[in-house]
Amino acid sequence: MSNEQVQQATFDIIAKQAKIDIATITPESTLKDLGVASLDAIEVVFDLEEHFDIQLPNEDADFENGTIGDLIKAIERQLAAKNTTG
Repeated sequence: MSNEQVQQATFDIIAKQAKIDIATITPESTLKDLGVASLDAIEVVFDLEEHFDIQLPNEDADFENGTIGDLIKAIERQLAAKNTTG
């Protein structure tokens, strides 16, 4: 899966969960900036984990200060780790 595919899938899931226009999401946005409440943010993380079949460590899910770009990097790290371990 390419970085662009990870980003697009992440944007799709955030837009669906937050019920916002996907065009408003950028890698520099935070979930807080996008108006995603903490419970919705947890749902976003669950959907991302299910979609990519990964587990995101808690330190990679900083809803207050972490950007969507940070979240995408965390997903890519988990996908890379999954691919090396099988």
